[in-house]
Amino acid sequence: MTDQTDIEANRQRAKDYFKAFATKDRDWLEQNVAASYVRRDTTLPFPVEGPDGVLQLGDLLLGAFSEIELDIQDTVAEGDKVLVRLQFRGVHSGPFGPHEATGKRFDVAVLDLFRMQDGKIAEQWPAIDNLGLQQQLGLLPG
Repeated sequence: MTDQTDIEANRQRAKDYFKAFATKDRDWLEQNVAASYVRRDTTLPFPVEGPDGVLQLGDLLLGAFSEIELDIQDTVAEGDKVLVRLQFRGVHSGPFGPHEATGKRFDVAVLDLFRMQDGKIAEQWPAIDNLGLQQQLGLLPG
C-alpha cells in the first residue's frame, strides 16, 4: 500500500526528473533513477536504460534542440504511478536523426507515465506528438 506521503514524493520526483534531464544532472539522476530503469520508447535508435541511458538520450535531444522548455501542465499520481502532461518547446538547432537543423520553433504536447519503485523511477512510458513535431519543423507536410 502506498500512502499519501509516498504518492506526493513520487509526484515531485517525476516533476523534478524533467529539470534534471534538461540540465543533465548526473547526481540527481543517479539518486532518483533506478539502475534497472527502462524507458519504453520504440521511436528511439537505442535503448534507454538506467541513469546513463537517460544522459545518452539527453545528449541526443539537447544536441538537436535548444532553448528547451519542459512546461509541466498537470500531474496525476496514484499508487506507484505518476502521469505528467507537459508542453515541450524549443528550437531545432542541430541534427535530428537524418535531418539537419531547420532553425524552426516547435511546441508539442507530451504525456509521460512513470512507475516508481523503492523511491526511484523504475519505468517510463512517453507519448510525444511526434507527427506535430515533424510538421512544425517542416519535415512533413502540415
